[in-house]
Order: sequence, then structure tokens, then C-alpha cells
Amino acid sequence: MPELGPPPQRITVDADQVRRLVAEQFPQWADLPVTPVADGGWDNWTFHLGADMSVRLPSAAEYALAVDKEQRWLPVLAARLPLPVSVPLGRGEPGAGYPYPWSVYRWLDGEPASADRIADPVRFALDLAAFLAALQTVDPADGPGPGVHNWFRGGTLRTYGGEARRGLAALDGHIDVTLARKAWDDALAARQDGGRRWFHGDVAPGNLLLRDGELAAVIDFGTCGVGDPSCDLAVAWTLLTPEGRAAFRDRLAVDDATWARGRGWALWKTLVLCAGSLGDTGAAAGPRRVLDEILADYLSGGRSTTSRFGVGA
Repeated sequence: MPELGPPPQRITVDADQVRRLVAEQFPQWADLPVTPVADGGWDNWTFHLGADMSVRLPSAAEYALAVDKEQRWLPVLAARLPLPVSVPLGRGEPGAGYPYPWSVYRWLDGEPASADRIADPVRFALDLAAFLAALQTVDPADGPGPGVHNWFRGGTLRTYGGEARRGLAALDGHIDVTLARKAWDDALAARQDGGRRWFHGDVAPGNLLLRDGELAAVIDFGTCGVGDPSCDLAVAWTLLTPEGRAAFRDRLAVDDATWARGRGWALWKTLVLCAGSLGDTGAAAGPRRVLDEILADYLSGGRSTTSRFGVGA
């Protein structure tokens, strides 16, 4: 079983460095303004390039492993998906003191998804499910399997067992650790059918763009790959409402074992966030709400709504 290594050693990048990189390697865009993107992500430093493009530069060597994957596969995936996704316009090389490959993308307009910005939670859930369903139908042949390039998304949850156990230990006395541990153990035990399908790997609010409250684009495929797509189900608890969660599951026709594994992906990350926010009431509120949703869903057997798209029981 693969083990997670130490956290990546991130580097910083500034706008002047990006201007020099663009001028040296893409002189046709040398006169365009370069400005940092607020909240541009963790794995990459992101900058606006003019009005219609963005530059993404990996912040660590591990994240740079995704550059060639995205260059190779995003044009293939984009042609088969019902919503716009980031498509690379150019591949940059190390230079100007920056040590990794990097990419230029077409800029996609929209604001990051959040519960208060979504106009219709059920419609949003159905649109997201339709996108993931289309992604899973793309031919997986030759697609990248789980590995360091995507932090073993699409592989076994056991890769994250150490982090989950440490989270449970830290939270003892703060949450129902017995129930959380049982939910985690059941997720580990949930069978896999062995099928290999495409997945995004990080279906999180910051990677889902809204326009007028509706899902308009999906970005950041750095953790994408081919394997078990249950990792993409974590969003059901981290963003969707109970009604949206039911619609999402029905649209994807998710069986009980896959749902349990998806719940395990959400539980792993939420345990880490809850443990990290102990003593900080403000920071803890969001993860604790998600944890409550996860454990309630576990107790209900994954059927916490009364009927198709119904109101939570």
C-alpha cells in the first residue's frame, strides 16, 4: 500500500517573475498585463495574463508532476464534457529562477461555488452529477492511474489511513469517535468492482465555477486520473444539501459500496480539518457541520432523504 510522504516544500512566485517567463517563452503575449489571482489555489500559483488567459505555476515539485498530464489529457476530456474545462494554450519550461514546467490556460469566468451562491441546490447537484457521469464515460485506456501525481486519488482509501487515525485520536472527547471510526472502517471495507473510470479528484467549491448561481465550468484537473471514481463523491457532503445529495446519488446511480467509499473520502478530509481547527471556534464550524452530515448519512445507511429529491428525514 502506498504511503503519503511529508508535505511538499512550496516555493513562492511573484508577478515580475511570471512576466519574465512569459516574455522569454511566449513573446507574442509579452505586452499583456500579469496580475495575481486572489485565492488562486494551493498546488499552483495562478496569475491573470491579459483579460482572457491565466498562468498556472506549480508551487512544489510534486505538483509539477501534473503539468504534462494536463497538457496531454485536458484537450481530450474537454471535447467530451458538457461544461467548459481549463484547456492549456501553451506549456512553459523552467526559467527566470522558476524551476518547474508551467502552463498557460484560457481563462474561464465564474465565481467559486458556495452554498449561499447556488441558485437551485437540486439543479446544481444534477448538473454536477451529469458532468461527472460524462467524465466517467471517457475511454480510460492509457489514462494515468493513481500515483504521486495526484496523491493516489482513484486508489485505496488506506493510503490516508494514518491521517484518519491521527485525526480520530486528536478528536477523542470532542466528537463521537466510536461512530466516526466505524464509518471509516466500513468505508475501508466497502468492495470495489475493479472498474477503471476517469475522475476529477478534487471536486471542491473552489474548482466549481458559477454564473448566475448555476454551474458554469469545472477547473483544476491536477488530481485527475483513471481508477475508482468514488473520490469525486466527497462533494456530496462538503457542498450539497440533503436534497441535492439525494439527486446527485440518483443521477449517478451510485451503489451502496461506492457511496460508502465516497463518504470515506469526505470523512478523511473532514477529520483532518476538524483536528486542525481544535480550539478555533470559527474555523471549526464548517468542518463540524460537514462531519455531522457525514455521520448522519452513515447512520441512515446513505438514505437520509425520504424519497427521490425529498426532504431530509
